[in-house]
Amino acid sequence: MKIVLAGYMGCGKSSIGQLLAQQLQIPFIDLDLYIADKEQLSVSEIFKRKSEIYFRKKETDCLQEILQLEGNIILAVGGGTPCYGNNMDLLKKFTTTIYLKASIDTLVNRLISQKSERPLIAHLSDEDLPEFIGKHLFERVPFYLQSEFVISTDEKTVGEIAVEIKTILH
Repeated sequence: MKIVLAGYMGCGKSSIGQLLAQQLQIPFIDLDLYIADKEQLSVSEIFKRKSEIYFRKKETDCLQEILQLEGNIILAVGGGTPCYGNNMDLLKKFTTTIYLKASIDTLVNRLISQKSERPLIAHLSDEDLPEFIGKHLFERVPFYLQSEFVISTDEKTVGEIAVEIKTILH
């Protein structure tokens, strides 16, 4: 089984995915880290040096590569992955997709201290962050909601969310 964790940046995909993979004793892949490793550049550097369009093309290529791997995996995709090309169709066809839903307030609280590491929000002031996330989330939610399952992450620990995911998978 291939389990995909989707959702906006800061919703907890990587943290939850790592814990879940450890508990289920299956490999965990973070798509952004996979791409960075292949490119030998951070995601931020890929955006700066090669463009977002280049990154999105590479993202789809790497996603297709990972989906062809044998065996069980947990895959955390980037916040934009489901929204580009036919990526969501691929995810729905070949994986069990879970949307980790977080409120704007939760996302702002988590992302405000990580802005410099996030190319889409690095240039924003703290005051502009809630409006940007709100607008961006509004555009992306229709893609996320195509996931097989939706789990709210607000006011829950990584462990509680992992338990919830294991419950819906069994």
